[in-house]
Amino acid sequence: MGTTVNPVIFDQSPPRKAFSWKSRFSVLCGWITAYLLIRTGWIYSYDDWNALPNFKLKADVLVTKDLCTQAPPLTPHTHAELYKNLSGLYESAAFKLTAVQALGGAVQVPTESYDGMAPVGQDARWEVFGKLHEYLLAEFPLVHSSLKVTKVNTYGIVYHWQGTDKSLKPILLAAHQDVVPVDPLTVKDWVHPPYSGYYDGTYVWGRGSVDDKASLVAILVALETLLASGFVPERSIVVAFGFDEESSGTEGAGRLFDELVSQYGKDSFAFLVDEGAGFGEFYGGLFAIPAIGEKGYLDVKVEVSSPGGHSSVPPRHTSIGILASMLVKYESEPYPAVLNRATPFYQTLTCIGAYAQDISEDLRKLILASIDSDVALTELSNILVQDPLTEAQVGTTQAIDLINGGVKTNALPESAWAIINHRIAVDSSVKATMERSIDLLLPLASKFNLSVTAFGENITDASVPSYGSLTLTDAFDGQLEPAPITPTDSASYRLLSGTILATHKASSAYKNLGREMVIAPGMMTDTKFYWDITRNIYRYVVCSLLYPPNSEFSSYGHSDATAAYAGIHTINEAYKASALVEQVRFFTTLILNADEAPEL
Repeated sequence: MGTTVNPVIFDQSPPRKAFSWKSRFSVLCGWITAYLLIRTGWIYSYDDWNALPNFKLKADVLVTKDLCTQAPPLTPHTHAELYKNLSGLYESAAFKLTAVQALGGAVQVPTESYDGMAPVGQDARWEVFGKLHEYLLAEFPLVHSSLKVTKVNTYGIVYHWQGTDKSLKPILLAAHQDVVPVDPLTVKDWVHPPYSGYYDGTYVWGRGSVDDKASLVAILVALETLLASGFVPERSIVVAFGFDEESSGTEGAGRLFDELVSQYGKDSFAFLVDEGAGFGEFYGGLFAIPAIGEKGYLDVKVEVSSPGGHSSVPPRHTSIGILASMLVKYESEPYPAVLNRATPFYQTLTCIGAYAQDISEDLRKLILASIDSDVALTELSNILVQDPLTEAQVGTTQAIDLINGGVKTNALPESAWAIINHRIAVDSSVKATMERSIDLLLPLASKFNLSVTAFGENITDASVPSYGSLTLTDAFDGQLEPAPITPTDSASYRLLSGTILATHKASSAYKNLGREMVIAPGMMTDTKFYWDITRNIYRYVVCSLLYPPNSEFSSYGHSDATAAYAGIHTINEAYKASALVEQVRFFTTLILNADEAPEL
């Protein structure tokens, strides 16, 4: 799953102990940005605000809040009676139990996906997804009898609900069927078994209850309910469920993309909503953070080759030693993190500056002054990057994750390699990241008299004798450019924002909070295969999944607002029943609102 923007490292309260919990593999993406918004606010204090320049603000900045315009809550008009009836249904205990049972049954099917699985048809571990399909067919009979259902690469699913007006672009809702594996050594530590789907009256327990079967089931429950109500859409509705999001996505979403393009064409959907971050309280303000961008990705393999021989007569530097000096070079010169006004991260900052109730006036002043002042922007950036997690959201990151070299203690290693994982800032590129790796290591290659081949090109003259070679490659051919940033001045963004606000206003949990919600765009991951089918990609879940409820960083404790019992990919993954109902309400409202919005 994956990021929302969190630049509040400047709270002037005393620093608190940092909180750590297991997040998903893509720690720099997905929900970590929302995590940062709260966490960083308590790590650092900035005491000497008087030392900052006396920035001048435009007179209307703090009044008009033009920098973070908000759409009004949006509920259906044409379908107002249906919306009212369904809202009443969703408040009932019977409906909650029905939704809970649907999620519990889905959790009971252990659809684990692993790194390095062979393709479908060659790896028996995929076969469990067939059992999930059998369950979904039985649990949602109207969906499977009324909608066109297409299986892609055996276990990917596309549902198509044809609208009456074919001139309207369809909407696309996405989720994934797979879950991360459960470590057998941890089973004893679960309150309820990891694939029990047990409902204790508050939570549905089990792996995948949060990530991402809650979204999958909520979409299907909403469709089943709308079908049962007699709803006939004008705008077509398409649903896509992948099955290997937790590993590579290539077997699932990658093939689904090909199917969707072949059926509908590129840029053929009004918008896409996939899993993402939720909402949280920051500086006294309540912010929902739909993600509108994603970082890029590149694994650089650095391989050094040199002559072998007997270890009793070693050279001054072996392949491993040379590689080690290059890795030290990498870590000693990390990417500079510089705040950029064009990024989703900065948009979240300006929303906080405009709407957070308890933010200090000095901090608010610095954020808003940075809109026009490069000096203020630099000052703000310098404060932000004091925290490593916030710094990771601002710039490109690099992490040395794999290393290998040598076969025996008395044999000189003829080659050694390491892989450096890069998460590329949204204002950078794969090419820039490759070029920086070349620039960083070329002087060392010259020092050790190595020929250099980088990303398929000879950088040095191959005819000149050398001691060995340095080769840089895209380790797994998995490079990914930063995602196109979804515009926030569009009809679809206003519709999504209004739907989010309307959904929360209708929930008892939101009413009990007693404050207005603000929509602030952020960053996340997980939609890399779908970029070409719409410009309007949003990653959002309806409820707060940012912190375990016992955490000192949870604003809501065990209230309805905190949906996850213990986070994602963790022991005791569990999802609150009331949060599941709110997801159903969200997808229902979104479908009805989109159906009467011809401007999409």
